[in-house]
Amino acid sequence: MSVDHPTLLAELEQVRARFAAIVSNTPGLVYQFVLHADGTVSFPYLSEGCLALLGLTAAELHAQPQRFLALILEDDRQSYLDAMRASANALWSWNWEGRIWVDAWKDVKWINLRCTPHALDGGAVRWDGIMTNITDSKLEQLEVRHSRARLAELSAHTDRVKEQERTRIAREIHDELGGNLTAIKMAVAMLAARLEQAEPALREKTDYVDALVDRTIDAVHRIALDLRPALLDLGLVAALEWQVREFGKQTGIASSFSANHRDVGLDDDQATALFRIAQEALTNIAKHAHASKASVKLARLRHHVSLKISDNGGGIRAADRAKADSFGLRGMAERARALGGTLTLSHASGGGTVVAIKIKRDTVRDSLIAAAADATIAEEK
Repeated sequence: MSVDHPTLLAELEQVRARFAAIVSNTPGLVYQFVLHADGTVSFPYLSEGCLALLGLTAAELHAQPQRFLALILEDDRQSYLDAMRASANALWSWNWEGRIWVDAWKDVKWINLRCTPHALDGGAVRWDGIMTNITDSKLEQLEVRHSRARLAELSAHTDRVKEQERTRIAREIHDELGGNLTAIKMAVAMLAARLEQAEPALREKTDYVDALVDRTIDAVHRIALDLRPALLDLGLVAALEWQVREFGKQTGIASSFSANHRDVGLDDDQATALFRIAQEALTNIAKHAHASKASVKLARLRHHVSLKISDNGGGIRAADRAKADSFGLRGMAERARALGGTLTLSHASGGGTVVAIKIKRDTVRDSLIAAAADATIAEEK
């Protein structure tokens, strides 16, 4: 069966019309790009979206294909070339995003290109793909990143102010209440000495007051320690040693602590935040783990500080992590993020849970401020 020439031409025209309709309704620029063996480039096909996206007509880019590389901002140009070479060498998909300067509108755009490579005769490679304008979504991402950096900075500031207030209250409790209670105890002791031969009921009252003062002094001491352990002034290692020892006494759980250095190289704010994370983790072990052993390990590495709190209890379930009221876990994770670090939960070998925190030793708050500044600068550009 033969098909006449006019019929073939008509069918071909229908295919072209369908292709043109699809391309014209596709957001962005549909294109073909060729990297020749001698390093030159060309655009065999460019859809009508060329002008709207790049500020150049298809004819201008056909005539001077090197102008596309010139559109890309200098900071992003190398990543574009690297991605192109990697795709050409491995013949895998090319997915790249970056910024271009559109001179026609004196504006910077974020674009994304996705294309598939095909090897041609003579060592050339042709890509078929599409470029799209992702400026709006990219600015939204930058805004989210900027907001998160600001939130992390605010959270770190809030924790710092809270710790300062805890320290102030703890010192006032210790100095004012502690001093007053000591004076009361001395007065009661003097009164008891004068009532040596007094009625038994009266002596019983003085003994009761003396015991009550002792209990109050112990409570004041405990509250002050809970607010701000004085050992934190001697460093994180000393504070954690004391905390783990007290935890073992109060809970009956066999507890151990180890550190590979006495000075882990953290400032006061970082050390306090790490101490609070350890406190919360130990509290969770006491409340929920049903463990008989717990360990806290602090290590100073080359660029990081690592803290691991583990137990041999029943372990933590995924459902427990997702609970709406799991504020303890969220608080620990937020403190770690505010330090520019990470917190992970994993199952310990033989059962139980490991809470691992890893933070940088250098200026964490400076990195948070820099992240916020970078996001702001990129958004303004």
